Amino acid sequence: MTLSLLEEEALGFVRDLIRIDSVNTGDLKTIGDGETRAARFVQSLLEEVGIETSFVEPVAGRGSVIARLRGTDPDAGALIVHAHLDVVPVDAADWTHPPFGAEIADGLLYGRGAVDMKNYAGVILAVARHFARSGIRPRRDLIFAFLADEESGGVWGASWLVDNRPELFAGATEAISEVGGFSVPLVEGRRAYLLATAEKGVGGLRLTARGEAGHASRPLPSDPVPQLAGAVARIGAHRFPVVRTPALARFLEVFGAARGVTFTDENLDAELEDLGFVGRVIAAAARNTAAPTVLRAGDKSNIIPGSAEAIVDYRALPDGEDDLLAEVARLAGETVEVESLRSMHPIASPIDGPFIDAISAALTAEDPDGVVVPYLLPASTDNKHFARLGVHGYGFVPLRVPDDFDVYGQFHSADECVPVESLYFSARVTAGIFTTA
Repeated sequence: MTLSLLEEEALGFVRDLIRIDSVNTGDLKTIGDGETRAARFVQSLLEEVGIETSFVEPVAGRGSVIARLRGTDPDAGALIVHAHLDVVPVDAADWTHPPFGAEIADGLLYGRGAVDMKNYAGVILAVARHFARSGIRPRRDLIFAFLADEESGGVWGASWLVDNRPELFAGATEAISEVGGFSVPLVEGRRAYLLATAEKGVGGLRLTARGEAGHASRPLPSDPVPQLAGAVARIGAHRFPVVRTPALARFLEVFGAARGVTFTDENLDAELEDLGFVGRVIAAAARNTAAPTVLRAGDKSNIIPGSAEAIVDYRALPDGEDDLLAEVARLAGETVEVESLRSMHPIASPIDGPFIDAISAALTAEDPDGVVVPYLLPASTDNKHFARLGVHGYGFVPLRVPDDFDVYGQFHSADECVPVESLYFSARVTAGIFTTA
């Protein structure tokens, strides 16, 4: 197989970026300068081919770089193409390949960031250089954003830029990034490529039960721990109803028609299990969820504490946040206080339109039997921050992988890896999307 320069650079840049340790611990005291080094690396390669850049570093070590390629249609809304340069921490003892070694073994590239998401950062860097070298002008402006701090909520990356440097994204109407684009089995011999058109909102709640501290020899059902335990048990056992959002409805329609299956709300979890690992992702996106994750009470066994506390993580569907919060308050009961800690609201973008058509055309040019299928991401990306600018966000990092390769399962895992051939495919499809989108 003879590789194009685009494909060669895509693989090379992904490996180079993996070798830059840009772990985001969430603590400014321990993060180091990895994100800035990665951003400077990207900046140098963009400027090498004549692309002007803006380097932004709100605090030391949290560098991002933005570049705009002008399109041929000045009336077309710009497309934000973004990838984060930070990665989650690693425990090297859990890895069989060095997490920052970018080793290739048996056709797989190993390293932290191989799918989350230095793969896309390397690919879009290669595509930007390919366009600049070849004189290719996209139809619309492309705003390439290589961002810091996504793994800790984008505080010093996308969120800071939206609040403080919105002019860098002037005219943008849509954005493309993680988490989607990877292939999953549709039917024998055919693949579906998931397109994230919506994201659940993410939030936290503090539940607090109060009472009188006292000796453990005189317990009462109204003591804080029993109160809190009852609330936590009710919330943990509750199953919210299935909601057929536009993304879920389209996914079930496409997979149902291809497989000759009629999906029902009553048995949806069991029916989705038949789809394998992709079914579990879709099941997580089919309803609101609230999961108790932290419990705190007392520190001595013979003392009844005066208060007990739990933290609940919730994931809300688009237009479902108010219903979720009301239901959690009801389940907690009148004697347990419920306090909101933080939230990132859900987002949703159209599941049809010219941009979706351009993605599908570029995909089928490389995989004629492939089909792009919308889904709702049960997690968060930097698209939530760009939504504050009125930008519709999509998740599509094209990767054609073997049917048994669970791309979603690679996120934050030990021995994170991606097939090398998938990176070549990603570069070709991504270039096709940007050319015509």
